[in-house]
Amino acid sequence: MTEKIKLDIISDVVCPWCLVGYKHLEAAINELELQDRIEIEWQPFELNPDMPAEGENLREHIARKYGSTPEESRQARARIAQLGAEHGFVFNYFDEMKMVNTLDAHILLEFAKEYGKQTELKMRLFTAFFSKQQDVSDRQVLLGEIAALGLNKQAAQARLEDTAHREEIRSQEAYWQQLGVSAVPSVVFNRTSVLTGAQEVETYKQVLAELVNE
Repeated sequence: MTEKIKLDIISDVVCPWCLVGYKHLEAAINELELQDRIEIEWQPFELNPDMPAEGENLREHIARKYGSTPEESRQARARIAQLGAEHGFVFNYFDEMKMVNTLDAHILLEFAKEYGKQTELKMRLFTAFFSKQQDVSDRQVLLGEIAALGLNKQAAQARLEDTAHREEIRSQEAYWQQLGVSAVPSVVFNRTSVLTGAQEVETYKQVLAELVNE
């Protein structure tokens, strides 16, 4: 059996560039016909670990955190929407959209990983937040996505209420930050090299082709 290429993708479910980067990576994998050679594991990163339960208006959040003007934010959203559309993903921004806390989402992504459904849940959470205008900090929304994957809602609910699993996510986040990951998306190839930011399809193809030929 040919050895698999391990990809650790450090990202957050409320990060639009994480979705764009993944779609580019996915396209690169498909174009190189490497679907059977790739093993993906999503690693947690919270863009806003201190975000309160009520969240913060997205436009106000972007202005406060990055100093972006309303026009700069509008142009960025238009660019992101265009990139998403190129890969069949709908970014459906709206005035009342909030930036929310994502710790629970990361806990359930670890839960889904145990059943081989991590990437599926990740895509569903991206869609819930960016396309369906849903609050991915709402446990009922999260558990609804768990049920849609055929996973046990009661077991997932218990996972959310277990403080040990919350600490485990914090520990994983600290691990990647100690290795120098400070921005997302970051894709780590075979735990040896990393690309940060939403790279172009050709960039991902180049790195993957080099790994295949090693």
